[in-house]
Amino acid sequence: MFANWKSAVYEYAHRRNRLEIDGEAGELASMVRDDRFVRKLEGRLRRLQASRKARRAEPLRSETGLKIANADHADREAVVELEFRRSTEYGQLGQTFREERMERERVTVTKNGNQWIITGVEPVMGERRSVSAPVPPFSLAESEDEAAMDARLPSVPYLNYRVLPSVTVEPMHRHASYDRAKARRYAEKWWNGTNPQYMQFEVDCTNFVSQCLFAGGAPMNYTGKRESGWWYQGKDGSRELWSFSWAVAHSLQSYLSSSKGGLRSEQVDSPHRLAIGDVICYDWDGNGRFQHNTIVTGFDAVGMPLVSAHTTDSHARYWDYRDSYAWTPNTRYRFFHIADYF
Repeated sequence: MFANWKSAVYEYAHRRNRLEIDGEAGELASMVRDDRFVRKLEGRLRRLQASRKARRAEPLRSETGLKIANADHADREAVVELEFRRSTEYGQLGQTFREERMERERVTVTKNGNQWIITGVEPVMGERRSVSAPVPPFSLAESEDEAAMDARLPSVPYLNYRVLPSVTVEPMHRHASYDRAKARRYAEKWWNGTNPQYMQFEVDCTNFVSQCLFAGGAPMNYTGKRESGWWYQGKDGSRELWSFSWAVAHSLQSYLSSSKGGLRSEQVDSPHRLAIGDVICYDWDGNGRFQHNTIVTGFDAVGMPLVSAHTTDSHARYWDYRDSYAWTPNTRYRFFHIADYF
């Protein structure tokens, strides 16, 4: 079908781009011999089309940039790591919106006779942690006395001076407001990049949300213990100096559910009640284990949240993630409205 593996990959990317508009996975059948992936993609596209119909959102155009991140190829097979940057424009009730995301796939291309065909596609689903990965422990505080102290002194942050090099003196106790516009600007700047002043994690969604909250003025609660507080220092040699709640999805959800001082939030029952800079947590399997977090950075024409996230880097993505390979019918959400003052 194709004279070399690169031609097969580029044609695959071209057809995948068209799918974002017409939603017909069948046109891949002639070049992709991986029935399991095609079925998975068909399910994702059906959910996407149903979501668009319910929202009265009409896709207008799609652009896909392709980068070959890595290629391990021999005479008759190539295993290629692909990075797609997708930009999809859609209309809704007279308004136009643009959603962007970065997606990764591992594609196997095999030579059959004189032609190359795609024999395997594996989406890299960073939005879902491995089911065997342990959930780190988390506790809000060591004792009732510590919790009471946090409530009395809600505005004392631990500051990472490498992130804020202009700060040379630790601040006095003060009350601070949450600057939602700053949190959004930070998310818009770094949704598809890494701030070099922070570590990057393989599963980076919660680290990114924490950075956005901190950029908006949320004070760190430094305890020096990874299982408590909400704080970040980076690394000291091989030692990782950050709380689980800073970078682990389930732990941040636990912290937001229970914190009484510093960074606080109210759990609300509907995405309609969220504002810019609020947080959504995702339990893909409905088993109480949260595996992904996003931050609200906009709203569509009917007032539903659009979010930004890392891992599958996304900007202005519709909040429910029904177009994600990680989504299941058992998916449950928690919605956190961040306090206006700390």
